Amino acid sequence: MSESIGGNGPGMKLHTKILLGLLVGALLGIAGNLTLGGDDPLVAGVNHYLANPLGQVFLRMLFMIVIPLVFASIALGVAGLGDVRRVGRVGGKAIAYFFVSTALAATLGLLLVDTLKPGEALDPSVREELLASYSSDASTRVEAAANTNFGVQTLINVVTRNPVKSAADLDMLGIIFFGIMFGAALTLIPGERAKPMIGVLQALEDVVIKIVEIAMRIAPFGVAGLIYGVTSRFGFELLVPLGAYVLVVLGALLLHVVVTLSAIVRFYLGISPVTYFGRLRSALVTAFSTSSSSATLPTALATAEQNLGVPPHIAGFVLPLGSTMCMNGTALFEGVTVIFLCQVFGADLSVGQTVVVMLMSVITAIGAAGVPGGSIPLLVGILAMFGVPGEGIAIILGIDRILDMSRTTVNVAGDITATAVVAKWEKSWDASMLPATYGLDHLESADVVPRH
Repeated sequence: MSESIGGNGPGMKLHTKILLGLLVGALLGIAGNLTLGGDDPLVAGVNHYLANPLGQVFLRMLFMIVIPLVFASIALGVAGLGDVRRVGRVGGKAIAYFFVSTALAATLGLLLVDTLKPGEALDPSVREELLASYSSDASTRVEAAANTNFGVQTLINVVTRNPVKSAADLDMLGIIFFGIMFGAALTLIPGERAKPMIGVLQALEDVVIKIVEIAMRIAPFGVAGLIYGVTSRFGFELLVPLGAYVLVVLGALLLHVVVTLSAIVRFYLGISPVTYFGRLRSALVTAFSTSSSSATLPTALATAEQNLGVPPHIAGFVLPLGSTMCMNGTALFEGVTVIFLCQVFGADLSVGQTVVVMLMSVITAIGAAGVPGGSIPLLVGILAMFGVPGEGIAIILGIDRILDMSRTTVNVAGDITATAVVAKWEKSWDASMLPATYGLDHLESADVVPRH
C-alpha cells in the first residue's frame, strides 16, 4: 500500500503533511501577530487573499460531499442489515450508547470545572474588554440562538417534509431520517427490484470517495491556511487571560479519552488503547484540522472499515448517525463553558441546576451542527436559562476555534468507538477481526475496503 500522496514510491505520509501544515500555519500566524500585529495590512492581506481562500476551498470540498455520503451510507447500511426489525435493534443500541457516553463526558467536564473554578479568576477588566471586542459577533450568535427551538417540535422536525430542502439546509437529522426510511423501504421490496437502486447508491458512494482523495491532496495547504487565520488574528492574547478555562476544557477532553473511552476500549472491546487510537490516527488528525465531524465522516468511515475491520453495513449505519448524535466532546465543552461563564458573571448554581446543565449539554450537543462553531448558538440558549446574558458568549469566541478543533477530535473518537461497540454488541465484529495491516495515508480507491 502506497505511503505517499501522489506517485508510487515511498514518501511523506499524509498525516505528517497535515501536521506539518498545522505547524507552519500556526508559526507564521503567531510570528505575524507578534511582529506586525493582527490588524497589520500585510498580515490581514495574506489571510484574506491566500490563507483563508486555501482553507475555505478545502473545507468546501469536504462539505460538498457530506450530504450524498450521509444519504448513501445510511441507506446502504440499513439495506445491508436486510431486515427492518434489525434496523430498529441496531439503531436503538447505537442511540443508547450515544446518550450514555455523552452524559459521561458532560459529567466529567462539570466535575472538573466546578472543582477548579476557572471563571472566578478572570479579571473583570479583561471580561469587559473581551465583551467589547466580540460584541458584534456575539449578537449574531444570540440571534441564531433565538431561532433554535428545543422540545417536542425538535423531534417532530427530524421527520423532514422535503429531503431536498434538508440537503440544501444541511439538516443532517432530516437527511439521516430520509436515508433510514429509504434503506428500510429497500428491504421491504423484492430483491431484484431493489438491486438496481443499491447499485446506484454504491456507485454514488464510490464517486464521493474519489472526491475525498482529491480533497485530501490539498489538505496540508488548507489546514495551514485555517490555522494561520486564527493565530495571526489573536496570537497568544486570549490564551493568557483565559488560560485556566482552556486548560480545564482540554484537560477534561483528554481525561475523557484517556479514562472513559480507553476503559471501554480495553475492557469491552478487548484492545490496547495505544493500538486502538493509533489506528484512528488519520481520522483524528482530519477532525483536529477541520473542526468538523461532518467533514471528517469520509475519513472516519474508511478508518472504521479499513483500520478496525468493522463491517461496512454497521459502519455505514452507525457512523453517519454518530456524526450528528454522538457528541462527547461538544457536550463536555458546553457543560464546562456554561459553568465557567456562570462563575464569571457570579451566578451560583445549585446541585440540581448543575444536573440540568448536564442534561441540556447532552441534548443540545445532539442538535449541534457538525461544522466549525456549530455548538456556539446552542450555548446561548443554555446560558439564558441561568441568568447569564447571551452576549457573555463573546468572552470565549476568540479562542473557540482552538477548542473546537480539540472537541471535534474527541467527537470523532467517540463516533468510531461507538461504531465498534455496536458492531461487537451485534456480534458482527470483535478484536480478533482487526486487520493485520492497515493505512489511510494515501486514500486511493484500492485502499478503501469495498462496502457492499
